[in-house]
Amino acid sequence: MKSTLVILFRISTTVLAWGFGACVLRRYEYFIAFSEIDNIVGMIPVALVLTGATGTTILIWARHSIRFIPVSITIAILVALSIALFPTALRGNWWINPSTSSETQAAPDLALYAPFEGPLIARLNEEPELKLVANLPALDGATALYPVYAAFAEAVYDENAYAPGSVICTNTVNAYRAIISGESDVIFVAGASEHQLSAAREAGADLEFTPIGREAFIFLVGDKNPVQSVTQQQIRNIYSGKTANWRTLGWREGGRIIAFQRPDGSGSQTGLQGIMGELPIQVPQPLPDASLIGTNSLMNQVSVEWQGVQPAMGYSYRYFAVAMYANPNARLLKIDGIEPTIENIQNGSYPFVADFYAVTNGEPSGNKKLLIDWILSPQGQNIVEKTGYAPIKSTTTPASE
Repeated sequence: MKSTLVILFRISTTVLAWGFGACVLRRYEYFIAFSEIDNIVGMIPVALVLTGATGTTILIWARHSIRFIPVSITIAILVALSIALFPTALRGNWWINPSTSSETQAAPDLALYAPFEGPLIARLNEEPELKLVANLPALDGATALYPVYAAFAEAVYDENAYAPGSVICTNTVNAYRAIISGESDVIFVAGASEHQLSAAREAGADLEFTPIGREAFIFLVGDKNPVQSVTQQQIRNIYSGKTANWRTLGWREGGRIIAFQRPDGSGSQTGLQGIMGELPIQVPQPLPDASLIGTNSLMNQVSVEWQGVQPAMGYSYRYFAVAMYANPNARLLKIDGIEPTIENIQNGSYPFVADFYAVTNGEPSGNKKLLIDWILSPQGQNIVEKTGYAPIKSTTTPASE
């Protein structure tokens, strides 16, 4: 009877160990992506799970004797190490001070979009239905959204009351800091990262997100890269470290994929995190040569050449990539065969579409509410559309040329 119970315990514990390992691999998409794991770093998490499950099985079934104690201890240490190292392996975080992509981000000339001055700013062809002449809300936001919220300001702010310092662009990270601290009244950004939401909670800020438009999150490669389209799963495989070579995507001569990233908290990095969901993003891996780091933006880095090919990949938002800071030597990838056009954003066929927001600290009131209500009106949505984004509501006011 006792031996039967021992066997049943061993069987159930073994099944539990292997079942847990299988659940972990399934959660992090190793089963569905196994055929596309093409590098040692990407395979290490699988090896650690197998080591842990195998070691546990050996410890359960082995005959324990004095002679076996050193072996048992060794196996137990291997199991413990496999568990302890698994989070590091998931993110590929094995490197000390690697040469990775530059965190500097060159900016377009925002003066071209400045209220009442910029020649490229979107303008209505009729009188705005709202005009604010005092207590103008202080605006800030993401670089890619400056053209649209600067156009809002020009449309509804009285020019004589307007002060240039009331509409600024400090980027997504600083804009969130400003709305949390009360330095800005309304910011225009993509969704917040977990870190930004946590900072708001700690400061007692109640961030209110009002969707005002939609934009495509896009992936870019060099124009000499022959890969035209990738799947959603392939993107997840690349940025989780499972796929590291272009040959897995059909380009044999491409070599290693240099997957550039942006700093945590930036609008585009938050966009990538949204696509990846709970799947950890691999830390940027060491570059094959420090000269590839560069001193410019990801938009320019994506067309870098190395050993006769353009092996880099990056990401951004569509308007920034095609209008504000376009790189003529870069190309937007199709996702699941769908191009990131305005039409495909609006009809929902392009898969990576995200709202962008007017964010206030607390429920908007006074002129902040008037401004946001106007932004959601046909005239405000007309500005969104004319700037080059997809409106969140249908427009009925014709756009001027």
